[in-house]
Amino acid sequence: LPITNYQLPITNYQLPITNYQLPITNYQLPITNYQLPITNYQFMNLPSFIWLWKIAAWSMGLSLLAYVILGITGMWMFRSRRFFPNSFSSEVWGLRNLHFLIGISMVSLVLLLLAIGIIGTLGHFGSLGHSPHLIAGLITVVLVLISAVSATQIRARRRWARKIHIGVNICLFFAFAWVSLTGWSVVQKYLP
Repeated sequence: LPITNYQLPITNYQLPITNYQLPITNYQLPITNYQLPITNYQFMNLPSFIWLWKIAAWSMGLSLLAYVILGITGMWMFRSRRFFPNSFSSEVWGLRNLHFLIGISMVSLVLLLLAIGIIGTLGHFGSLGHSPHLIAGLITVVLVLISAVSATQIRARRRWARKIHIGVNICLFFAFAWVSLTGWSVVQKYLP
């Protein structure tokens, strides 16, 4: 049987206790006006993903270290080939493999830096292009990629590849300097 329009017999019922107040009124905690022992401390205006900026700092430092090691091993290979042109010793091949391995590491670190920069800037500002650091970073990434591709093309009959590789790496020195300076100015925005 369907029941429709049913009303409870109790309507407008009020509880017998009205306007009841708790016995504890206007209670204050014993500690009032407590100040932290650190006074005049300003919180840094950093994004909540500070770990991302830490990874970027380590990646940049390791990229610069890789660049220095690549420069040393590159000059060592150049010296070995120039003064001992007919000797393809295991030392030269081992050095070449080390040079390639560190080069791959540097390419990976620079691409990681690019990703962190884009994600971090979009996450914090909502858009890109707030400083010349973006242009410096993109130029650095392009130079690193050109250097890596030209390194894979270096052969005895392709002397142009070695010239491009060395020339791009010289330009890369200035690009790393530029991206480091502009990156430092970006970091200063977050420090107190």
